[in-house]
Amino acid sequence: MSLFAMGFLLVILQPCAGQFPRACANTESLLRKECCPPWVGDGSPCGELSGRGSCQDILLSQAPLGPQYPFSGVDDRENWPSVFYNRMCQCKGNFMGFNCGECKFGFSGVRCTERRLRRRRNIFQLTRSEKDKFLAYLNLAKSTPSRDYVIATGTYAQMSNGYNPMFQNINVYDLFVWMHYYASRDTLLGGSKVWRDVDFAHEAPGFLPWHRVFLLLWEREIQKITGDEHFTIPYWDWRDAKSCVVCTDEYMGGRHPTNPNLLSPASFFSSWQVICTRSEEYNSQQALCNAASEGPILRNPGNNDKSRTPRLPSSAEVEFCLSLTQYESGSMDKMANYSFRNTLEGFADPHTAISNTSQSGLHNALHIYMNGSMSEVKGSANDPIFVLHHAFVDSIFERWLRRHRPLREVYPAANAPIGHNRESYMVPFIPLYRNGDYFISSRELGYDYEYLEERALGSFQDFLVPYLEQARQIWAWLVGAAVTGGIITALLTGIALACKKKRSGTSAEIQPLLVESEDYNNMSYQSNL
Repeated sequence: MSLFAMGFLLVILQPCAGQFPRACANTESLLRKECCPPWVGDGSPCGELSGRGSCQDILLSQAPLGPQYPFSGVDDRENWPSVFYNRMCQCKGNFMGFNCGECKFGFSGVRCTERRLRRRRNIFQLTRSEKDKFLAYLNLAKSTPSRDYVIATGTYAQMSNGYNPMFQNINVYDLFVWMHYYASRDTLLGGSKVWRDVDFAHEAPGFLPWHRVFLLLWEREIQKITGDEHFTIPYWDWRDAKSCVVCTDEYMGGRHPTNPNLLSPASFFSSWQVICTRSEEYNSQQALCNAASEGPILRNPGNNDKSRTPRLPSSAEVEFCLSLTQYESGSMDKMANYSFRNTLEGFADPHTAISNTSQSGLHNALHIYMNGSMSEVKGSANDPIFVLHHAFVDSIFERWLRRHRPLREVYPAANAPIGHNRESYMVPFIPLYRNGDYFISSRELGYDYEYLEERALGSFQDFLVPYLEQARQIWAWLVGAAVTGGIITALLTGIALACKKKRSGTSAEIQPLLVESEDYNNMSYQSNL
């Protein structure tokens, strides 16, 4: 085999998901607080001999946090990942991974220098063979043990501060279910006490970047276990849907003929077992979810609380959300008003953008509508509809980014809830990803959405929308300015004519200019504006 081919295989087979790397889930690594595994390509830590990276101290954000979490030193997720590790691989250039053995999102090749753009497609636009392949990949992920990652089954204190490691194996699909649980679980305070007002992936600015990284990692892990480097997550466009149109045996599983809370036995999803759904049991035991099976997927779409979620979201609600110019506002949590993030997440009314926690809109609406495993935050990723749903939510985020073109600095640098500041690392991903680094266009991360490519002809209109919206808000001022400008122009014209008439009897040598030509042009421009 050629050196090029060997190098290429080393790149595409490298670990790429995120939780505790198997290579660092041991007493030595925990006591040294160091996770710098060797890259298989040259055997050196972080691939340092090949110039891929080096083992460095982790620099944590010192920006102040919001008031929602009043504790310090009681939760392993605080200042992630410093409770477990304070030295990790810092990769160079386009290299990425816990050992710098892979490429950043959007890059490929032996040296990670080749740009690549993949397309996520509507699940109903897939051919039958493409759809069947996607379903088969999901089932494969559910039955394939993760080669490179393990999960923690105890807190750092329960691990005797590293002397007694508590980790166990998990399959690829459930690895991501567990990570979603871990990011959103309650803080254990000892005894039977917990703090519920904490979430490192929801109810704050990081909601959209966090789920963007989650999907990218999930997508790449599927590419790795299947060898299909072209795989992308399909999305479900649920706007204006009258029912759960993906809830059929042909797609994500139909309704059981005798028990409406279960899936049809004709779907292989009916045999799936859920994990991490018993939060109150874990809290009472002051324990973490250990990924034990807890029963089948539950789903009863449409039979939800109609007073909270009367129907699935509409196109008009999505368009209103996209018109909001502020990404984040106020308290930067679920009480934020006029916040694009809070409105899309579903804690603000999709018609007014005013916070209303008694209702569930947009993203939250679909979770509630599914009326089952999807409806409980911590275990919601158990239902495979989760990835279809969040891919579409991510596409709405992408539309907002393209329409409003915010600078990275628009993402809050400080005073957001814990884990959500711009420079905070996302819990519980290893390698590390900062919130602000994923507040960018999906095309910079190597993927696009099929329906957004089709909208390319209307991109100029999307570009103008925010400016037209601003003009609408100040139309009265513009009309007044135009009238004032007209009056001033008429006065200047009259003065100019009078001066011209007077000049006809005056020597050119002693006649002054009314105004310098450059100043006159500027005056006219300002008056018209």
